[in-house]
Amino acid sequence: MAPPQRTVNCPQCGKPVPWTRESRFRPFCSERCKLIDLGAWASEKYRAPAVERDDDDIANDGSDPKSD
Repeated sequence: MAPPQRTVNCPQCGKPVPWTRESRFRPFCSERCKLIDLGAWASEKYRAPAVERDDDDIANDGSDPKSD
């Protein structure tokens, strides 16, 4: 008996996509969804929040490379 086919949802449109080698654009359902996502990255719509640390924080946690 073959294992059940795994499916994932397209991160762009939510359409179910079979997770197989034949799914050419996985995890996306199509080249269109893949390119929309790539465009969002290129235009910096997706960002990771940065936490800025001041000199006092660096001195207090002992991770200042200048203190060697």
